[in-house]
Amino acid sequence: MTHTRAELTALLEAHGLKPSRALGQNFVVDANTVRRIARLAEVGEGDEVLEIGAGLGSLTMALVETGAHVTAMEVDRYLLAPLRSVVEPLGVDVHHADALTADYSQILTGPTTVVANLPYNVATPLVLHLLETQPLITRMLVMVQKEVGERFAAYAGDEAYGAVSLRVQYFADATVVGKVGPNVFVPKPNVDSALVKIVRRAHVRVDPALVSEEELFWVIRTSFGQRRKMLRRSLHDWASEGVFERAGVTETRRPEELTLEEFAALAAAK
Repeated sequence: MTHTRAELTALLEAHGLKPSRALGQNFVVDANTVRRIARLAEVGEGDEVLEIGAGLGSLTMALVETGAHVTAMEVDRYLLAPLRSVVEPLGVDVHHADALTADYSQILTGPTTVVANLPYNVATPLVLHLLETQPLITRMLVMVQKEVGERFAAYAGDEAYGAVSLRVQYFADATVVGKVGPNVFVPKPNVDSALVKIVRRAHVRVDPALVSEEELFWVIRTSFGQRRKMLRRSLHDWASEGVFERAGVTETRRPEELTLEEFAALAAAK
């Protein structure tokens, strides 16, 4: 129970629609892929699922098959009629909303798993927004551009590691659990995609009693603002005398070498 390529194309044509380039729309038209995403989301009977960017309902239908209660969010008003015609008969609640500004108090009723196929331009701000502001969202399974997914799940020493990786780590544990090629989409994108599992931690990784979130991420952003420079250079205007020694962090290291805990020690040592 999901769209084939021919069915999705026919649904678009029946409503006089084309995928929006401005909204980064690439619809999945492969049953194996959407069922794989639903399986990797690890949801089932009794679980609450919020699908962000439901499009024309291909993934929505696969999520319904798991037995979970599915709520769908879609920002494109032109897709609402065809989406509703497909998924509302299956018991799916559809909300017309922008995920970055939606009133989640009107949508979330308890611990919820987000499943989403996210366009490149919104993936990072949206994932961070949900981690920062929506504690009821306890898990996510997101399909994003491969480079973005690698950034979410990177750790110290990885090529993709940066300030975004550390921001995700502060709230959650992230893992790339699969790759998806471009051939399963309409229209076909020019990039590969990654499936990323993000599981919220019971508590943030760094105790705010040690160092405030604001101070910690100021140090992280400033360090990565000049990521190829040694810390003594990038943090020259901030660092007090002896701060590196107190933190146990060598001042000649570069930011991509430091763990979140080492950044926390550095921020707290000032």
